[in-house]
Parts: sequence; C-alpha cells; structure tokens
Amino acid sequence: MFRKQDNTVIKRSYDDNLKLLKNELGEGESFDIVVREIKVIDKKAALICIDGFAKDDILTEVMESLARLRKESITSSVSKTLMNKGIPYIEMSREKEIDEVLHAVLSGAIILIVDGCDEAFIIDARTYPSREPGEPDIERVVRGSRDGFTETLVFNTALIRRRIRDPRLRIRLLTVGQRSKTDVCVCYLEDICNPDLVETITQRIQNINIDAIPMAEKSVEEFIVAGNIWNPFPRVRYTERPDVAAVHLFEGHVIVIVDTSPSIMIAPATYFHHMQHAEEYRQEPLIGVYIRWIRFFAIFASIIITPLWLLLALSPELLPESLKFIGPKEVGKVPLVLQFIIAEISIDLLRMAAIHTPSPMSTALGVIAALLIGEIAINIGLLIPEVILYTAVVAVGQFSTPSYELAMANRIIRIFLLLVTGAQQLYGFIAGVIIVFLSLALTKSFNIPYLWPLIPLNIRALKTILVRSPVTIQNMRPEALKPQDASRQP
Repeated sequence: MFRKQDNTVIKRSYDDNLKLLKNELGEGESFDIVVREIKVIDKKAALICIDGFAKDDILTEVMESLARLRKESITSSVSKTLMNKGIPYIEMSREKEIDEVLHAVLSGAIILIVDGCDEAFIIDARTYPSREPGEPDIERVVRGSRDGFTETLVFNTALIRRRIRDPRLRIRLLTVGQRSKTDVCVCYLEDICNPDLVETITQRIQNINIDAIPMAEKSVEEFIVAGNIWNPFPRVRYTERPDVAAVHLFEGHVIVIVDTSPSIMIAPATYFHHMQHAEEYRQEPLIGVYIRWIRFFAIFASIIITPLWLLLALSPELLPESLKFIGPKEVGKVPLVLQFIIAEISIDLLRMAAIHTPSPMSTALGVIAALLIGEIAINIGLLIPEVILYTAVVAVGQFSTPSYELAMANRIIRIFLLLVTGAQQLYGFIAGVIIVFLSLALTKSFNIPYLWPLIPLNIRALKTILVRSPVTIQNMRPEALKPQDASRQP
C-alpha cells in the first residue's frame, strides 16, 4: 500500500498526479522506472511503466496513435475519446484509486495520465520474463504431452483452457501479500465442483494477512491447509502437468495457481492421489494395472523394508529356519539402528549434492558415492553390506513415488519406525505402525478423510484406486468431493 494516505485518488491536476506517482515508484532512484512525458490533444500527459515488463512495440504504437489525435476528434470528453479512439489496444481500463494504479504499473501494465482527467488509463500490454512450457522433470511420461506449467500465470491458465473448452470453467483472480501483491488464481468447473469447497478455499486465501509470499504456492498452502502444520503428510497435491490438472478439475477438485511458480496445487488430495501417475493412463489398462501395482509395492517397500529387516535382525527368533539367510552374518562395530540412520543421512546428503552439482560433474558424484563412500564404509566396518543393500532398495522405492512431497513424508515415517524398532524391537515396531496408521486415518484434507476410500470404506471407489479401469467405464466422479454432477457419462 502506498505511503501517502491523504492522496488516495487520481486528481485533475497532472503535476500533482505525476509527482505523487514518481515519488511512490521511486523514479530517479530505481533505474527501471520509465516516465515518458508527451502531449495529448495539447494537454500534458505521461506514460509510466517498468522497463522489462512493457512491450516496446505496443508502447510505440500507443504513442503514435496519441500523437495523431486532434481537438476536433473529441466528441464528448477526453476520457471517452482516449478509450474509444486514442489507444488502439484491447486490454485497457480506467482507474481512479492510486493504490490500484500503483499495483497495475508494478504488475507490468502501462499507465497513462492526462492533465484534466481525474482517472488514469491502464494499458495491459505487459510481458514477463518466461521460459517455454517444457516437460516437468519429476513427472515424465513415455507417451503423452511434453508441455508443462511455467512461472507465468497467464501461460498456465492458457494451458488449462486449451484442454478444457467449457464455458463453465471459472478462474478467480485474487491478490495475496500487502507488499508482494502476488496474483493467485482459484480454478474450478462451476457446475461440477462443490460450491462449499470453492468458498472455503477462496475465503482462506482472502484471509491471508502477510507482507509477501516469495515462496509462492508453498506459502499459500501453509495458510489455507487446516490442522497440524507439523503433520508430514501432504494434504494438497502438486503437479506441473496441465493434463493432470485438467483431469482433477473434471473430477471436481479445485486448482490453485500462484504467479511465479510452475507448480499448481490440487485440493483436496488423499493419500492415494499422491500414488497415481499419468503414465498409468498412457498405456493399455492391463499395463496400467501392472505399473500401478509395481508402484504401490515400491512405495510400501520404501516405508517398511528397513524397519522390518531391522526387527528381524534384532529378533532372529522371529525368523523361520528357511529365512535365516535374511539376517546379517556380522553385526559390525556400530549398532544396526545407527547404521541405518547413517545410511539415511548419507542418501539425503547425496540427493542434496546431486541437486547442486552441475550436470557434467554428476557422473563423478556417482563414482564418489559408490566407490569412496560405500566401499570404504564396508571395509572399515562402519556399515555392513545388508544395510547398504536395503537402504538402496528403499531409495529406489522413494524415487518411484510420483509425489515428491509424499516421498519425503514417507522418509520421515521410515526413520521414525527405525528408531522405535531399534528401541523396543517387536513392541516398538507394532506401536510405530499403529501410530502411523492412526495419524493417517485422522488426517483430513479440506474435510476429506485422508485414507478415503479405504477409511471410510467405499468399495466402488476403492476398486478404481486398486485397478486402473478402462476410460469407457470411468463414469462416476469421487463421492467424497460431493460434486454437483456425479456422473461423467450420460
């Protein structure tokens, strides 16, 4: 919000308006504030914009058109003449409030003020630094579209519009942050989505009271998701694929798009939403079922394999004779539970190092991890081979999880199970599993049970989770969302 509370609207005095706008925008202090003073119908005028946001060709065309205006072309008033004849651009509006004028120019629009006019003209000829829509790295598919969301809001809404040519698609624009003025869009299908869900999400976004949200969608999520913020399970789903966003809109979900971020939020989201991937629907149904079950197994293994092996290693009497080979031949000099914690931390360190390592050096990082760390750790007795083997298995399972947020939550749960199993063995393992299951069962995402359709049990919906059915028989939307139109087929 601008600083001078005694000047809240555009005045008829050109000099007062120009002085106020220059002062608020820091013209002369900030090099990228452009103020171009011109004459319009023998009146003093100025075009104000930010260098890098305004399109130069549009700005030049506007100036040429204004220069051609003559007094005899004025039919009723200067404002109407400028709107109807003076500025040949379709996205144009008028504004009296100083706050809104400042917000417009800082968002990238071109502002025109004219002497004698008590309103400013907003020419929305903005352009943002952006990249081409490319395939998201963490949601790749063998077959399917290769476009993905970008950091530019209007590009993202266009990618959704391209897939949903329905006049009932609604995209509400909200503003969050007293200083950042970040654009946030709430997107839904009006005749499908539950109105209460839309109102809840919209109201929570409007109630956000903070100066800025530089971390974009993640900051918004922490404001609008109710419940324990220390709960590791993600209660919204993120995607960078427009086709995935479109599928959820057709089901009755709400999409939240935050400017400057290529990740969009899908709400509500259950545990099983995070386990599905677009690749399952790009193959034949039978192949899709196979892929889905392999993924389910990988996710389950990433949680349970190392705690279960630790339990069996610490309590070998639980193993039948035929499975005695599973246990370690030598425990080593370091306690097993501590070995697993060291291995988990090492995997995380390698993951973080891979993110920050330039691509040409990533191969060298792999060699260092495999030879120097793994081999030497075994030779000196820090880790035993079985610990490295099973840690590698759960790492593969974690990387097979479609949702990065769910993979990180599963990692926290796995470490928790390792600690309680190491402390109390069988009783600790059982208690840990019960605690995790209860926390999942009690978690909700916008009043939707997190384990739906398992808890509460819905057989029809559970079948669609367990089996990737053909599209021709996917005729019902999820009942938990309470859609207005429950049937997808006539």
